[in-house]
Amino acid sequence: MQTSTSAAPRPRTLRATVGFGLLVIAAVAIFLWIRSLGADLVAPAPAAGPGLTVQAAGGPPLNVFLHVLLALAVVIAAARAVGFVFRRLGQPPVMGEVIAGILLGPSLLGQVWPAASAYLLPASVAPFLSVIAQVGIVLYMFLVGLELNPAYLRRNANTVLAISHASIILPFLLGAALSLLLYPLFATSDVPFTVFILFMGVSMSVTAFPVLARILTDCGMHQSRLGTIALTCAAAGDITAWCLLAFVISVAKARIEDAVQTVLLSLAFVALMLIVVRRVAVKLARREEREEGVSQGTMGIVFVALLLSAFTTEWIGIHALFGAFLLGAVIPHDSRLARNLTHRLHDFVVVFFLPAYFAFTGMRTQIGLISGWEQWLLCALIIVVASLGKFGGSFIAARVTGFPARESAALGILMNTRGLMELIVLNIGLDLKVLSPTLFTMLVLMAIVTTVATTPILDRLNRGRALLDEEHPGSEHPGSE
Repeated sequence: MQTSTSAAPRPRTLRATVGFGLLVIAAVAIFLWIRSLGADLVAPAPAAGPGLTVQAAGGPPLNVFLHVLLALAVVIAAARAVGFVFRRLGQPPVMGEVIAGILLGPSLLGQVWPAASAYLLPASVAPFLSVIAQVGIVLYMFLVGLELNPAYLRRNANTVLAISHASIILPFLLGAALSLLLYPLFATSDVPFTVFILFMGVSMSVTAFPVLARILTDCGMHQSRLGTIALTCAAAGDITAWCLLAFVISVAKARIEDAVQTVLLSLAFVALMLIVVRRVAVKLARREEREEGVSQGTMGIVFVALLLSAFTTEWIGIHALFGAFLLGAVIPHDSRLARNLTHRLHDFVVVFFLPAYFAFTGMRTQIGLISGWEQWLLCALIIVVASLGKFGGSFIAARVTGFPARESAALGILMNTRGLMELIVLNIGLDLKVLSPTLFTMLVLMAIVTTVATTPILDRLNRGRALLDEEHPGSEHPGSE
């Protein structure tokens, strides 16, 4: 009897594996078909003038440091204030901080009070604010890696595999299809169509794992079965999405003959981190278990490793944040070392660095670029397609794996949360000149709308806390083995 019991799940696992393989093959075939449809599309020539990134204005740099200090003070104060308002409204404070950055940029302050905008956030501070923002996002992604629990990926693996990747594949394909409409309107001829559709697919596929965790905590669902499944799927999906983004960056930044080299170097780096650095991190974490707190020597080792890891991935040609995230992920998340690092860094990174990133994003977001009802309809279409892709993929996969309709809908809503992760992806696209400023602004609005909509819709589904009490038929609790 014991033998038959242990062997029973094997056909189900085999069916899930075969089904996932067929799903991936079908997705690749559809993507190649969409790419062939757009092979003859022509985008306008790039406009003459400076690049898409904000450039420093000329003039004597005597007071730049003064303006940087003032800009940081204003940015942090505005982020805390708007974040507090959003918290009172039942929204994640991080979205208030994102909107605070946009309000300080040309979309609002630059329109209603240009003199104040020019003094508080002059173009001369943009490069310095950019450096501070990039350092902050590297530290933040390191913290995200520290909080990633690999056990999430080992529990209910079939369910996680189905939901997380369906929530990526469907929006990816819908984003690629939408590119047939957007490429001639918002791209330029120096952006290959393949790169454009790959990036649009990734931008539609991201779920904000940290913001999702914050929403679940605020709703009292972070320790529920549904909350655990949602976090599991978001973690697995984000790992896949970041790998896709790394591939897209390697294709966009490298020549065709160098793309294979970039991918191979990336794989070698990942192998080095998982095989060698992880063992060193485990030994370091075990040593710290005997100490009361993290010593300055250990902090020095971790920060040197963090900077070298970020430097390596930037040098390879993907992005520094991948190295930071991977280093955090190889440190045991439940160790004293991870807890102390998170305790020491989290508040400073969130309060000081992230608002600078949001402000820099706000300086690049110009809602006024969306002009005319046609472009606003396209913006609405992007939001609808992004939401249908995330919600539809998650909902269908959850229903197929046996979830009730109510829980499947809740998972679809939760997986539609984008937040900060989406902003990181979009800023990379703007830096690479794959996204035009207008399309960048549309996608920023999409990220805000889809994230802000999560909590109120979830509250309606969670009336009477039914989502915390329903049992998932035929499956184990995520905490059981």
